[in-house]
Amino acid sequence: MRREFLLNILFLVFVNLLIKPFFIFGIDRTIQNRVGLEEYGIYAALFNFTFLLHIINDFGLPNFTNQRLSQNRDLFAVYLPNILSLKLFLSFVYALIVMLSAYLIGYELLYFYLIGFLLFNQVLRSLLVFFRSNITGLGNYRVDSILSVVERAILIIICAILLWFNPWDLPFQIEWFIYAQTLSLFLATLIAGIIVFGYLEKINWRIDSSLLLDLLKQSAPYALVIFLMTVYTRIDFVMLERLAPQGRTESGIYATAYRLLDAVNIIGLLFAGLLLPMLSRLIHKRKELSQILQISARLLFWGTITVSIIVAFFRMDIMQLLYIHTDQYAADILGILIFTFILVGGGYIYGTLLTANDSLLRMNQLFLISVFLNIILNYLVIPTHGAKGAAITTLVTQGIAFIGQLIVAKKILHLKWDLVLLKTIIIYTLLVFGATYITYYYLPGRWELRFVGLFILAVGIGVITGLLNIKLFVQILLNSKE
Repeated sequence: MRREFLLNILFLVFVNLLIKPFFIFGIDRTIQNRVGLEEYGIYAALFNFTFLLHIINDFGLPNFTNQRLSQNRDLFAVYLPNILSLKLFLSFVYALIVMLSAYLIGYELLYFYLIGFLLFNQVLRSLLVFFRSNITGLGNYRVDSILSVVERAILIIICAILLWFNPWDLPFQIEWFIYAQTLSLFLATLIAGIIVFGYLEKINWRIDSSLLLDLLKQSAPYALVIFLMTVYTRIDFVMLERLAPQGRTESGIYATAYRLLDAVNIIGLLFAGLLLPMLSRLIHKRKELSQILQISARLLFWGTITVSIIVAFFRMDIMQLLYIHTDQYAADILGILIFTFILVGGGYIYGTLLTANDSLLRMNQLFLISVFLNIILNYLVIPTHGAKGAAITTLVTQGIAFIGQLIVAKKILHLKWDLVLLKTIIIYTLLVFGATYITYYYLPGRWELRFVGLFILAVGIGVITGLLNIKLFVQILLNSKE
């Protein structure tokens, strides 16, 4: 199990590093530079508005399916037709509620056309995630790793044609980006659906109403967890656009910094998706749990701490490299937001562990506190401090959420505090901070070379301090019996 986990996370990281960073920095960033801060800002606000309510359509069913199938794969033929039928109904309810909410919030009628496409994209995205959850639940991790980049790969091709081989010879419009997402999501979902149905020996579309009610009841706690997490991580875009002076521009500036956070979060999200079915089986069998957690913590904290410190120092250089419209204000927002990567990374480990253990009530209590705190702080600081206030609120909220998940996981699962690992993390952090400070302020040369050199140095520091335990990783890879 340990060898399987390490091999798959390495493969998952490899295939995603080939595609997703290019999309974020090559396509998404270029589109924002083409259309401008204000137009991209309203797109970001509308996208996150539809994303906030996507849980109505999702309802935690992918996480529920992933966990249940990883523990009992015989449920696949029964769950698939019933959950798909349920998702069709939930998608209809989701569309109605989104449109009604948009009207009540006061969005102009001309934006309802875009909202319609964006919510349809969310329906397709949810269906794709559900199909992938079946694939990982059945243990086909390599197939899921490939599927994790298919939609983005298609989107890159479409957007590249529109950006650099514009067949209409017109200025790029944000609507084109939304249409391209629709087509790419449709094709990726179709491919994933064909794969999933290929696992069925016989398709028996028998709908069991009592099972549907039971599924809703069982998946409701998962849905609430995802909804609350979505609110305290994404509502800042909507509140910025609604509350800040020049809200659309502030939302656009915030998006420039948040894009970097989204980019580095790719690995953590993939990590969590792979961890969930594995931890579910390990908790059920009660073996090897502590070692998987230690491997995860070492890899994630090495990566998150390294990226956060180096990016924070070089924030202005990075923003000037990526964007036409940027300044020190936008760079400082990035410097604040990037440190949430450490906290979110820790949450990927311990939040996933709590989900695998079905400790959803405690998670929901914790996330409900985080939501109230996030909304109240944003309401207080956004009107006067704009996007920078939203960034500080995000950092505070994520910190409380991570600490809460860590404490609850240790308590419920009776896990010992690994003081040796904690000491190692602290020493590593201080050494990387010191090395980055000296390199940034005192060493000459192009900033790009110093930037890359620090990541290479961080590997060496990780090995020397023991945070990157190469011997342990190699032993796991070579030991095929584990």
